[in-house]
Amino acid sequence: MPVPGPSPAQSSLPAAAARSGTHGHGRGAAAVPAGKPALPTGPALPFGPAARPLHPVSPSSSVPAPASVPAPDAVPVAAPVPAEGAVAAAPSPVPNPALERIIRGPSGVGTAGLFFTPRQAPPVAPPAVPPTASPAPELPAPPPAAEGRPIPGLYHHPVPEPDPARVAEVSRRIKRWAVDEVEAYPPEWEDQFDGFSVGRYMVACHPDAPTVDHLMIATRLMVAENVVDDCYCEDHGGSPVGLGGRLLLAHTALDPVHTTAEYQPAWAQSLLADAPRRSYRSAMEYFTRAATPAQADRYRHDMARLHMGYLAEAAWAETKYVPEVSEYLAMRQFNNFRPCPTITDTVGGYELPADLHALPAMQRVIALAGNATTISNDLYSYTKELESPGLHLNLPVVIAAREGLSDKEAYLKAVEVHNDLMHAFEAAAAELAVACPDPRVVRFLRGVAVWVDGNHYWHRTNTYRYSLPDFW
Repeated sequence: MPVPGPSPAQSSLPAAAARSGTHGHGRGAAAVPAGKPALPTGPALPFGPAARPLHPVSPSSSVPAPASVPAPDAVPVAAPVPAEGAVAAAPSPVPNPALERIIRGPSGVGTAGLFFTPRQAPPVAPPAVPPTASPAPELPAPPPAAEGRPIPGLYHHPVPEPDPARVAEVSRRIKRWAVDEVEAYPPEWEDQFDGFSVGRYMVACHPDAPTVDHLMIATRLMVAENVVDDCYCEDHGGSPVGLGGRLLLAHTALDPVHTTAEYQPAWAQSLLADAPRRSYRSAMEYFTRAATPAQADRYRHDMARLHMGYLAEAAWAETKYVPEVSEYLAMRQFNNFRPCPTITDTVGGYELPADLHALPAMQRVIALAGNATTISNDLYSYTKELESPGLHLNLPVVIAAREGLSDKEAYLKAVEVHNDLMHAFEAAAAELAVACPDPRVVRFLRGVAVWVDGNHYWHRTNTYRYSLPDFW
């Protein structure tokens, strides 16, 4: 089938982040060159520079390269975007120009090339309705859990439904890759693979991807990470015993071994030994053919962080240790979603330069985004994990054990922790946009914010995997 066109870009860094600094505690622009070759869709290639572009993958040559970018002061301010899901209504904050710029993105002469889809005009506030003596209409009841009811009180933002044509095409391609190309899933796991809904997940998280090939970069990496988690750590034969050795060998599929000629063939052959290594190897090869060297190295670093978090959790499982809440949150900063939003520029077809990515303020934004989304995962997967054998650590379980709270009290406190992390993420993003108004920084911040929102959307709507506890 033909490749569907791009779905509308979205971002929902909310107006609440205009209150930057109020939450005390807590997941010149460079032109994008046109006319680069399309991303590969065939079999994976060996490691090495062959067929890898030296610059970021660009959109179709029909998209003109941007000219000069106006000064930040020339950018008009859009109306604030109302937040959804707040526990209580708050006074309307003073609009934060940096936040609104993140929501809308750069505008003006020469910035059209920074977008692959048409930008929508900011919403116009409806006219005020004079009060009447008639009673206010009754608010509709929340949708049932089968339709994906959000966690009550969880701070989040809605996203448009993902483009169904893209979802269908990504789902078709990823299943063919996972089943036929890398043989990651046997037939008896087909229902679980389909229930994961990875196509809907990735299209919701990356609506600005210029092509389906770009979406497939993130989709293969996401599936590969889950194959490693399932087969090495959890559901399908995983165990904390010996995990370090398995993860180290799998990591060499991402970060190749440079050894002697005598032992090189044995290492290369080992990459085909099991489903996790086959998946990592193939997904990484596709990724490195689209990414710059700096983007690839960034991803390897974040995957090393992830594997270190896996090992910490495995060590606690082996010793039957329930960590302090602060220790658990430290582990979750490593064992979290960070590798996914950090590649938002590669999937978007551009590059955030290494020096801008390495800014401490940018690292804080990325870390907070990963932390907030990971705690959201703890909350949505809570009942699923309670049904699994043994003690499965998640934030509500750790809070209940360490702070002597009931299951319900601990879960509701974990919701508060998530909300604090979200507020901190949004405040940090707004502050960085003011301090470094480079259009590439702003675009990357928008991409990370969209990924956070898309990640919540997938958790909320994936009722095949998740159901909410009866705490309300």
